[in-house]
Amino acid sequence: MGSVKDLKILKEPNEKEMGIGRFIFSDRYSVFDWGEMPDKLPNKGAALCLMGAYCFEKAEEQGIKTHYHGLIMNDGKRIRSNEIEEPTNIMEVDLVRKIEPIFEKGRYNYSAFIPELTNFLIPLEIIYRNGLPQGSSIFKRLKRGDITYQDIGLDHYPKPGERLEKPIFDVSTKLEEKDRYITWKEAQEIAGLKDEETNEIKKNLLSVDNIITEIARKINLVNEDGKIELAYNPSRKMILVDVIGTLDECRFTYNGVHVSKQVARDYYKGTRWAKDVDEAKRLSKERGIREWKKLCKSQPQNLDSELKRIISNMYTATANKILSKDIFDSPKLEDVVKEYIELNNLFR
Repeated sequence: MGSVKDLKILKEPNEKEMGIGRFIFSDRYSVFDWGEMPDKLPNKGAALCLMGAYCFEKAEEQGIKTHYHGLIMNDGKRIRSNEIEEPTNIMEVDLVRKIEPIFEKGRYNYSAFIPELTNFLIPLEIIYRNGLPQGSSIFKRLKRGDITYQDIGLDHYPKPGERLEKPIFDVSTKLEEKDRYITWKEAQEIAGLKDEETNEIKKNLLSVDNIITEIARKINLVNEDGKIELAYNPSRKMILVDVIGTLDECRFTYNGVHVSKQVARDYYKGTRWAKDVDEAKRLSKERGIREWKKLCKSQPQNLDSELKRIISNMYTATANKILSKDIFDSPKLEDVVKEYIELNNLFR
């Protein structure tokens, strides 16, 4: 069970063979690395599943190897996204091994990740940034002094809403208690990558970025940023895994308005709980404690009921638009965005 989807294992992977599994996308959501939040977003899971399937298929058409098999319907039949007539929240995929780094003496030990390792999840989240919308983590990292604007290839201090001449490629840890941004040099070291393999990661990232940007453009969305995950198969050939192109993996905007999980993040940003989360993460790093949530003094509140309805409609409306089918009984995306703007004005 993950924070937003569950995994049913049909065949276990091993060093020499990939396994087979099924992602069961739930209506749960997560922000700030917290895990399951107190609300469910109706139909979110099925919407994510269909968006992800469509984007995987487009990636495969461009020659990118993925772990995607297809969508699984109620009768057990496996189909492609262009055959879909009703929602499903089940996707069948190849499985690789998930090798966890060892936490010892306040640090993560990645010594298991060597250049000879095969059939495993690369322990990194690979991130592209085409723009720097309000809410981008880049601004928080700049403010804290974790990075400089020169570090990300800019010649000036950026402003929220700024579009980039060329994408920034970013990287963070994947298998730690909380995601940690790292340099590409450190990423290469902890994942046991050769120079040419790091270059291949960046090549795949650019290809996926371009594919998702084009999908978004066709439905009047701007692909601001997003993440991918990669793995090596038993022959140490790179494959695209997890899921891509959804409102959880990407930050899209519609006429400058967020259409993604960022809407939920923004709701919680000014709360007491969000401040407690930041403090708990700070203390855990200071004390070398892995489970930072134990240090958090409060729990997240429920979403505003009207906002919950709007976010749910954002997911389903976007899925309908990407697939060019009315799979979900949902308002049009532009109408959902308009409702969100009106509600946001009431919050102020």
